[in-house]
Amino acid sequence: MLAVFDKTVAKSPEALQSPHIAGSAFALKDGSLASHFSSMHPGSVIINLGSSGFMSYSSDKQNPLLPRLFAVVDDIFCVFEGHIENVAHLKQQYGLNKTANEVIIVIEAYRTLRDRGPYPADQVVRDILGKFAFILYDGSSKTTFIAADADGSVPFFWGTDSEGHLVLSDDGEVVKQGCGKSFAPFPKGCIFTSSGGLRSYEHPINELKAVPRVDSSGEVCGATFKVDSESKKGKTGMPRVGSDANWSQHI
Repeated sequence: MLAVFDKTVAKSPEALQSPHIAGSAFALKDGSLASHFSSMHPGSVIINLGSSGFMSYSSDKQNPLLPRLFAVVDDIFCVFEGHIENVAHLKQQYGLNKTANEVIIVIEAYRTLRDRGPYPADQVVRDILGKFAFILYDGSSKTTFIAADADGSVPFFWGTDSEGHLVLSDDGEVVKQGCGKSFAPFPKGCIFTSSGGLRSYEHPINELKAVPRVDSSGEVCGATFKVDSESKKGKTGMPRVGSDANWSQHI
């Protein structure tokens, strides 16, 4: 799977942005990254999100135990990779029918949050048991909702291209192609949203600390993010807003 979001939709953490080598790709500008992904993954489907970017997925080279799924419901686009163990419980919790699969569960969980659900975002993702990584884009509010499980069971990487646009993929070579030195594994047990940025859903009251990554030649290449046990956030709850406001802006 692959997603590239315009920097106005998903602003990547500053620590993830690093100087780019000459000739590094423009992930949105010239379409080269989408073409590169398609050439490496035959049968890939590209979903054009207009000025917000694009998403792509393919069943090529997928782990049969961690399949890739894609769905769009009411202008909410989601690509999911992995397996949820408590599917039956989550279907009941969100009032879904028996045919709903993992990607539909994620979309419904997000929609519940967006439409004034009773739980904070970190609790909703923590309720999902299994091995997973997913990328969700809400076209109605131009917001993203991205997460990976606490064990990092699914290969998942991110970085920024030469223009500061966010790139995410389960294929590390694709991210390197588009991001140059700005490349790192997506943090385990974390969620990233357009409005809230990156945070741990396992330790929601703690801040995340960026640790520079160094490649074999000694050059800084992106950053990893770890929970800072000594730093706590002042406010952890999801704010309640008026019914006319777009609640997804506060996820």
